[in-house]
Amino acid sequence: MRFQVPQFIDVESKIIGPFTLKQFFYLAGGGGMVFLLKTFLPFFLFVILAIPVAALALALAFYKVNNHQPFIFFLQNVFRHITSKRLYLWKKVEPEKQKELEEAKKQQLTPQISVPKLTQSRLSDLAWSLDIKEKAK
Repeated sequence: MRFQVPQFIDVESKIIGPFTLKQFFYLAGGGGMVFLLKTFLPFFLFVILAIPVAALALALAFYKVNNHQPFIFFLQNVFRHITSKRLYLWKKVEPEKQKELEEAKKQQLTPQISVPKLTQSRLSDLAWSLDIKEKAK
């Protein structure tokens, strides 16, 4: 038995003319706001306030950030970023403390390896013991 697999599941259906339901509501809401501004405000205030409202409605309906993310998600991310707490890791250190920190780091980075001092007699004793062990094998 064969089943038909749905395709284009990420594309919204055009419900009202050439617009999706979301686009229609964004445009209708923006148009309603512009209409209310026109009825209640003088012309110069209407123009000043209607342009941003209309631009926001058009951006919500049609603009995609980075060609794939709807503008409403972008606005949500901006709002969340502005209102959330931030963690700042950089802290200013006083110059005296900074020198102490650098010295402590240098001491930690340089290994404290004690190397025995080899004298000529000690070196010859080691060489002789190595020669004997090789011959014994």
